[in-house]
Amino acid sequence: MSDSERVLVSSTEGRVLILRLNRPEKLNALTKELHDELLEAVTRASTDKSVGCVVLTGTGAAFCSGGDLGSAPQGADLQRPAQEDRADTLLHHGETTRLLHCMPKPTIAMINGVAAGAGLALALACDLRVMSRAAVLTTAYVKVGLCGDLGMSYFLTHLVGTARARELLFMNRKLDAETAWQWGLANRIEDPGSVSAVTLGMASQLAEAPAVAIRYMKQNLLRAETQTLSEVIESEAFGTARCGRTQDAKEAALAFREKRPPKFTGS
Repeated sequence: MSDSERVLVSSTEGRVLILRLNRPEKLNALTKELHDELLEAVTRASTDKSVGCVVLTGTGAAFCSGGDLGSAPQGADLQRPAQEDRADTLLHHGETTRLLHCMPKPTIAMINGVAAGAGLALALACDLRVMSRAAVLTTAYVKVGLCGDLGMSYFLTHLVGTARARELLFMNRKLDAETAWQWGLANRIEDPGSVSAVTLGMASQLAEAPAVAIRYMKQNLLRAETQTLSEVIESEAFGTARCGRTQDAKEAALAFREKRPPKFTGS
């Protein structure tokens, strides 16, 4: 099967894994097939030691327009067994955003175009978001009579606070790149022609960083979302003690003395 026929295209640049949603004619809307493939790819990446950073993006003019309503079952979805099956599927697919958020390596959403509904949830799950100036963010759920999935409520509340999370979900407000950056939903905004190069440059830098240190940084930040100050200080203390025993820490000290850039190996 050629790349043009695949619903998910993966490629690597050094230690950067690029996952590209590939349904441009449908604005990369998620079908069960596409989301199953995405979950499988993200699961593999989370434990693949050759991958130092994961970039998620879309083909064409969109990042991801959300779930493909045209592929949803009709009629039978109102029956109780089908409802339970649907909930099981959503829980299963929710593992994708959990892994993007929690895997022990950096994840970046390269938001090349519209990110709506479940597509926005995928972007918010990533550690960093680089957004094209031409892109737009929107929750989109209320206009189709849905309440949100894949952790949308969690990510919005943590990123923009409860008041703005409610506004975005209840009112379906569309955010341009500048507003998204002002609200803290985008780390960088770039012209459409440079968003890919900037994102991959950031990803390459992260992929070559000391992997054990990045792992514990991410663990500490995740714990800071839900735990007490004392618990986070304890986590940081353990992580710092562990990192101090790595070859990368020794290399950093040696490179400092020799006045050269360190060469990290992830060990």
